[in-house]
Order: sequence, then C-alpha cells, then structure tokens
Amino acid sequence: MWNVIPGLSRFVGRGWGGQGAAGQDDRVPRSEPPVPRTPTPDEIPPLPSVAGRRKPRGKIAESAPPAPVPVLEALDIYTEHFGLTAQPFSITPDPDFLFWSAAHKRAYAMLEYGVMTHAPITLITGEVGAGKTTLLQHMLRSLVPEVKVGLISNPHGSRAELIRWVLMALDQPARPEETYVDLFSRFQAYVIDEYAQGHRVILIFDEAQNLDREALEELRMYTNINTGRDVLLQLVLVGQPELRDMISRRDMRQFAQRVGALFHLPAMDLPTVKNYVAHRLKVAGRERRLFTADAIQLIHEKTGGVPRLVNRLCDLSLVYAFTAGRKQVDRGIVSEVLNDGSFIPMTDASDPKGDA
Repeated sequence: MWNVIPGLSRFVGRGWGGQGAAGQDDRVPRSEPPVPRTPTPDEIPPLPSVAGRRKPRGKIAESAPPAPVPVLEALDIYTEHFGLTAQPFSITPDPDFLFWSAAHKRAYAMLEYGVMTHAPITLITGEVGAGKTTLLQHMLRSLVPEVKVGLISNPHGSRAELIRWVLMALDQPARPEETYVDLFSRFQAYVIDEYAQGHRVILIFDEAQNLDREALEELRMYTNINTGRDVLLQLVLVGQPELRDMISRRDMRQFAQRVGALFHLPAMDLPTVKNYVAHRLKVAGRERRLFTADAIQLIHEKTGGVPRLVNRLCDLSLVYAFTAGRKQVDRGIVSEVLNDGSFIPMTDASDPKGDA
C-alpha cells in the first residue's frame, strides 16, 4: 500500500497536475514552490542526548520488525506433546539411535571381522535405508588412531577420477594437471609410508553400487599393493543389493575371490519393527507405548520393514497425531497419512526391492 504524503492528497487519482478520470483538463494554476534554503551550521539544533535513557518496556516500537521464530520451536512443541526429549524418527543416520537387531549385529560383526583379519575386501549390502551407513559411522567411532581411513561417499567416474576421490579422502593433493601415473604413484607411496609407521589404510566406499565394472576392477588392482602376508591396504564396500549381483557375475570372479568378508542386511520382520520403534522412542525419552499394535502392523506392511521408511512413516504419524491433539498413534492415524498421500509406501510389501 502506498502511503499518502500530507499535502499531496489532491493529486491522488488525477496524476501530477494532468487529466482527471473523465479526461478533463483540470490543472489548477499554482505558483512554483519556493526553493528550500540550506540552513547554516549555527541554525541546526543539537541532537538530544541519549545518555542514561532506558529502553521502553512492555511495548515494542511499531517500526521494529517482528522477532524471528526459532527454527526448533515447532520441534520443541512436538516433543513436549509426546513427552520426548528428541525427535525419535529422523531419517538422518545417527549412531546414537542404532538398533541392534540380530541382522545388524551380524552385519557389524562381519565388518569388524573384515577389519580385524585384514581382509583385502569387505562387502556389506542391504536395501536403501537398511542402516548400512549407520553401521559404518558406528565402526568409525571405534577405530584406533593407527588406522587411517579414507571415506568416499557416492563414488563414480573413470579410473582417473576414482584415484582423485581416493587421494582427496586421504587428505593428499591431486592437482588437475597430474596424470593417472602421477596420482597412483603418490597413493602407493602414501600407503607404504603409513605402513612403515605402523599404520593401516582402509578405504571405505559408501553407495558403492554406483561403481561400474571398470571401477571395481580398478579397486581390485589397488589391493595388489599388498605383498605376501603384509596387508597395507583394505577396502570396505557398502552398497545396495545390485552391488552384490554385479560381483556375482562370472567376469567379476577375480574381484569376488578377494572378498574376505561378506554380508547382506535384510529388511526387518514385524516383531523386529515393533522392537525397533520402541527402542527409538526409549532413546528419545519415551518409556510408555506410543504406537498401538495395529499401527505397528500397518507400518510394517507399508514399509516392508526398511528402517528409513519406518522412520518416515512413524514421524509423519506423530505429526498427524499432534495436530489432532492425540496422545497415541493408532491404525486410523497411520491410515490418514497414507490416504493423504503424504507417504509413498512400498510398491510390493512382499518384495523389499520395490520402488521405495
């Protein structure tokens, strides 16, 4: 909205001394306004002193902008409503919320086994959101300082680009003008130097299903740095089921023969989902049951037991229950989330490899 300046209201709707709404020339004869005179310094009054003044209390000045609302205010209301101290179903991997199902225990044991026995290649696969990255983060917390780790997330590209990813993960220079031979020579020298200092180097490739056959063959060549009983370099590959399928091909048998530890992390069954939900709520400060048995059954049916999808549907169900002023999530609340299209369920609950 335009503010009308006092003394100029007669020009509003007519233009500046032009034609009116009816097209009539209604200019009003007027004299030219006097040119304002610049005052001398002696004529300018001094500014009032602000020393000792207090800010007005009880009322915010009308010209002041409203105070920003804290980002976490809505989350605080959400958690307080259900007696929680944290958001229990975040889809971001968090080792503090790690749920040790039987399958996750075996997967982690295989990770540890591969690292402790100096397996040249350790391979862990699982569905999207099965908890693979969370297991990795937990393992990284437990490694001793003598283990030098290079973590490469979502690797891709040619063999020359792959070696650059590796060097950057190890905090080593990889200048654009350097050739592949230069880069690999530096990588090999780094691994040998670390071994001479009593260190081991472990390269971890998360989302390794994005590596093509050429890149996997390149990784196999990395393990040639190991000589005899001395294992200078270990590889840990974590990815989706198609990574396992790729390595099972006949033309990848040389790679497969160097895999010393292998495990596939399956989806959760119904009892495991029930314990999983209760565990995350307990970590977030909730001891009493919050989801009914029917709600848990529907959540398992629509998510296929994939942890990340379980988190998403549980979180949305809590939002719906909160907005409705409900203190518990039943099957009806979960159904409302699904009916509104706020959550995309598994295309086929019997096949966790659906388009989830």
